[in-house]
Order: sequence, then C-alpha cells, then structure tokens
Amino acid sequence: MAKKVLLVALAVLGGWLAYRRFMSDRAERDLWTEATDPIPPSGGH
Repeated sequence: MAKKVLLVALAVLGGWLAYRRFMSDRAERDLWTEATDPIPPSGGH
C-alpha cells in the first residue's frame, strides 16, 4: 500500500514539474516572439 502511495505521489510531482517547465518555456517563447516581431505598419497613413 505504501509503495502505491509513493508511486502516485512521485507521478503527481513529475507531472507538476513538467507542467511548470512547459508553462515557463511557453512564456519565454511568447516574450521572445513579441520582442522580435517586426513593427506593424500604422493604420494606413
């Protein structure tokens, strides 16, 4: 019983760490994209 609880806890911890890393990478990629996007043309003037 204790082994099952430990395995479930490790699986949850691993999933949480993977999710945090994914969200961090995504935020960094969005920031990089915003910083390197060309300046959009002004409204037709």
